[in-house]
Amino acid sequence: MSKQYVMGNGAIALGALSAGVNLVAGYPGTPSSEIIETIAKYPHEGMYVEWSVNEKAAMEVAAAAAYSGARAMVTMKQVGLNVASDPLMSLAYVGVKGGMVVVSADDPGPISSQTEQDTRRFAEFARIPVFDPSSPEEAFEMVQDAFDCSKKYQTPVILRPTTRVDHAYASIDAPDVFEAKEYEGFVKDSKKWVIFPRLSFQNHAMIEKRNVKIGEEFSSSRYNTVAGSSEKAVVATGVSYAYAAEFLKDCPDVRLIKVGTPYPLPESFLLRALEGVSEVLCFEELSPYIEESILKLIGKHHSKINVRGKLTGDVPPSGENDADSARRIIGSFLGLEISERGADLLGAPLPPVRPPVLCAGCPHRASFYAVKKAMKGKKAYFCGDIGCYTLGNAMPLDMVDTCLCMGAGVTMAQGFYHMDPDATAFSFIGDSTFFASGVTGVVNAVYNAADIILCILDNSTTAMTGHQPHPGTGRNLMATPVEKVSIEKILTAIGVKKVMTVDPLDLDAAVAAVRECAEIKGVKVIIFKSPCVAITKPTGKMRVDTEKCIGCLRCIREIGCPALSVKDGKAVIDENLCTGCGLCAQLCAVKAIGGV
Repeated sequence: MSKQYVMGNGAIALGALSAGVNLVAGYPGTPSSEIIETIAKYPHEGMYVEWSVNEKAAMEVAAAAAYSGARAMVTMKQVGLNVASDPLMSLAYVGVKGGMVVVSADDPGPISSQTEQDTRRFAEFARIPVFDPSSPEEAFEMVQDAFDCSKKYQTPVILRPTTRVDHAYASIDAPDVFEAKEYEGFVKDSKKWVIFPRLSFQNHAMIEKRNVKIGEEFSSSRYNTVAGSSEKAVVATGVSYAYAAEFLKDCPDVRLIKVGTPYPLPESFLLRALEGVSEVLCFEELSPYIEESILKLIGKHHSKINVRGKLTGDVPPSGENDADSARRIIGSFLGLEISERGADLLGAPLPPVRPPVLCAGCPHRASFYAVKKAMKGKKAYFCGDIGCYTLGNAMPLDMVDTCLCMGAGVTMAQGFYHMDPDATAFSFIGDSTFFASGVTGVVNAVYNAADIILCILDNSTTAMTGHQPHPGTGRNLMATPVEKVSIEKILTAIGVKKVMTVDPLDLDAAVAAVRECAEIKGVKVIIFKSPCVAITKPTGKMRVDTEKCIGCLRCIREIGCPALSVKDGKAVIDENLCTGCGLCAQLCAVKAIGGV
């Protein structure tokens, strides 16, 4: 054993490795991405790891491993669980043999997600157990117990860390060498592994009975604790418990209850923990899950406890909790006077919030600008997607009219075309997202004779989540040489008649490609191909000739590159940010911008 200082996601990875995991599959999504990346650093006999093409594929790959008696783990963020929900809902009914842990990282805030959905709700809906860690150390232990629970009850189990657990750091005692579990292999039994209505009916009844047993077992879990004996109690879960515990360490006149296994609800534990309590505050993030559960529980047992939380307005209905909100919310519940804070922990003023922008030199900026220039004065709809390029909505580009979920831009563009054929419907999608969920949308467009222009922003990586590989990069996590999957060949095979590839940093060529496609009916695809600036070396620097610059500031007004600013009425370029992409030089009317 040795002590390692790791991120929470690293702790989850080490926990899975310590549990003897045999197969790990997932799709990158902040805040979960580092789990698989950490596991890949520890290759050993009997352990396989992959970035799957999407979360549904990952779930199904892992399901076969779990059917074989192996230990399997799947990783994703909370919206990825939506993509994986089809196989997971059926897996809840069919069950597993070896042990299967589904890590679904929730993102209160949200910080980097479309939604604030609560995986605890999904676990209850799917009728499968969920573990809710409050720290990296606890996540390390929980993932191992989750595998044991999964094997014992032959069910998938969810581990639900949140952003602040995923990205916190802690010291973990982990083995120096990992060994994968031995497993029996798949034993054919169509009565068990082939889902039919009669099997589902029988298993549903079994699941409901089983969950009562799991709830009773969870009532004695080390992850459910109570401290103090006051008539006032605070119930907290996940990282909110850590905030509550920090604030209440000097407040003995309150009972602090932690629920680390929220589903199936540990009813016996909660009844014991709430005995003698007259008023309870439920301090949790996202939905009022624990609050509603306690209300049902005390109603069933005719207890008279005043329950406060999100439903009563004592806890905000959205956003994440932190140490400061714990001070305010719990302090108010206890009747304490809490002063407002306008500084950080060291007493310094809190920094201003900086809006997210595309990086200086990002090829996506050039792609958006080319489309904007080509379609100036014409009616068009611009359907965005999930990735760095969602930032194309920011001014001055203003080139993302919609963004719903991964892959939706391709199909939403079709809907706009069918409703307004006189306009030009565009879809913007990244190369990784194209493989994950865009292909079926293109099939739909060709099959239903839509007239759209699909812009694939190919920067040869999955940039938003940490530059993970994908099928088009020619490499995978197991260091196996693989053929690149050609986007062009996929599109041609589907039946797309016009496929163009252009460098977006060649502005004239990019604009010409957009105009050419706009004159053609049917499904057209422009692949804007240029590598992500975060993984390539800058090609040079640009500089403004102040003698030539006339102060029109077109370069700043039209592309919004963070390397550009104004000084003495003229444009200037920050050489520390500039990558030398040259886009600003191409749109300068007086040729005042050139390479250093």
